[in-house]
Amino acid sequence: MKNANIHIGTSGWSYKDWKELFYPKELKATEWLTYYAQTFSVTEINTSFYHLPKKQTVEGWVQKVPSDFLFCLKMSRYLTHYKRLKEPEEALEKFFDVVEPMRKQMGPVLIQLPPTLQFDHRIAEDFYYLLAKSYADYSFAMEVRHNSWMTDESFELLRKYNMAFVISQSGRGFPYAENITADNIYIRFHGPGKLYASSYSDEMLSKFSSLFKKWVEEKHVIWAFFNNDYFGYAIKNAITLEKQLGLLVGS
Repeated sequence: MKNANIHIGTSGWSYKDWKELFYPKELKATEWLTYYAQTFSVTEINTSFYHLPKKQTVEGWVQKVPSDFLFCLKMSRYLTHYKRLKEPEEALEKFFDVVEPMRKQMGPVLIQLPPTLQFDHRIAEDFYYLLAKSYADYSFAMEVRHNSWMTDESFELLRKYNMAFVISQSGRGFPYAENITADNIYIRFHGPGKLYASSYSDEMLSKFSSLFKKWVEEKHVIWAFFNNDYFGYAIKNAITLEKQLGLLVGS
């Protein structure tokens, strides 16, 4: 059965090596999203990080899924990696104009920072304030890659603006803390060993299913995405976690 407070999916759905592992051999790539939505109720879109999709592409995605299916899009790297959160107005306007067709079906917007970007209170607060003021209808999740963001000062600033700190589980050593800063809790599973190409054990997933239950009792909404797409690990792990929680779209 579904739980409106727990959303589990994978970081994207368009992987050629998922054919026959997850997608039927005869299924066309243009039909993969519709098929994916029969098992999961949410997906994370990373292509928007590398280049903004056309608005008609976004409209097409929405048309291929049920009305209660949700999307979490990653913010353009132009804003995070090139502008480095400075002078963000134009980049934000372009991004939200493109994603307007799926506005009613959007979960938190993922903002992934580069590993070279250190925490600066003024820059961070100016950015958070702009998001809260101009894009109040949306929610946001910050994935940091520099340890200078792992401070009480940084976490308190996220709490002030009700922005989720992304819990990034990986074997690579990304900054990690189970620190709750918002109503939303956003978790990304990048692979416990080799990045993007290792699978989580049932025991490790069970630990997170217990945490999810605890957080839901505390009135949080959970967004969890598996980014270990190689060999279909993301699909297998996401389904296992859903089963542990008694969540399956088709059940």
